Amino acid sequence: MAVVPILALNNGVELPQLGFGVFQVPPEEVVEPVASALATGYRLFDTAAGYGNEEGVGRAIVSSGLSRDEVFVTTKLWNLDQGYNETLAAFDRSLTALGMDVIDLYLIHWPVPQRDRYVATWRALEKIYAEGRARAIGVSNFRVVDLERLADETDVVPAVNQIELHPGFDQAELRAYHAGHGIVTEAWSPLRQGFGLLDNQVVLTIASAHGTSAAQVVLRWHIQLGNMVIPKSVTPERIRANFAIFDFELSPEEMAAISGLPGGRIGPHPDTFETP
Repeated sequence: MAVVPILALNNGVELPQLGFGVFQVPPEEVVEPVASALATGYRLFDTAAGYGNEEGVGRAIVSSGLSRDEVFVTTKLWNLDQGYNETLAAFDRSLTALGMDVIDLYLIHWPVPQRDRYVATWRALEKIYAEGRARAIGVSNFRVVDLERLADETDVVPAVNQIELHPGFDQAELRAYHAGHGIVTEAWSPLRQGFGLLDNQVVLTIASAHGTSAAQVVLRWHIQLGNMVIPKSVTPERIRANFAIFDFELSPEEMAAISGLPGGRIGPHPDTFETP
């Protein structure tokens, strides 16, 4: 089984750099891929209240026979539940759905600046963290302006910012801000959902040189950038392949070639995204 690098958050909590995401996996189908990922060796799982599949993720982890402290679980607060009291109630619902007493990492899913509730919401996360019911707290899809406002108006620096990040959209400015403020960068849609990336000739040439797949090359790029990364798949073969990225290394030239690929954002923009 591969040895996954371990990252330390700004409060000392440690977690694997490579995890498993379950975005868009239907609730009735999530148990099997999570079980497959656990058998492969994944020990970090990323879900969200908005995905509707927390219960299945928790059930698969409990059924694995692993002790709770062997598995790191992230979930996220949905946009409609922002607000101090609303957040506290939503957190309790996630705990119940997951069947857990503690969540390892709890994130605000989107800033939703139009509603202007994320500061009050963050204060609720601070309370949850102070009570020990979340081992770490963080955000997702936050911009520099949002992070700076939290720094000005609240006390706890987010441990993680989970953002869209992939070749063609490497978020260099935001990653630099994170690095300067002790915030771990976590990448969602790390493979750009396949759009024009996994069949890109630059990526394919590098993959051929290493005897790997295009997806493995891109995930390795993330690891060497220092990103946490949470690829999603429901296919056992791909789940295993996405985990097999620790027996080769990209050269500086290969890293630069991948970083220089064209692209752009494929998901919603944090400035405007509110609810589906």
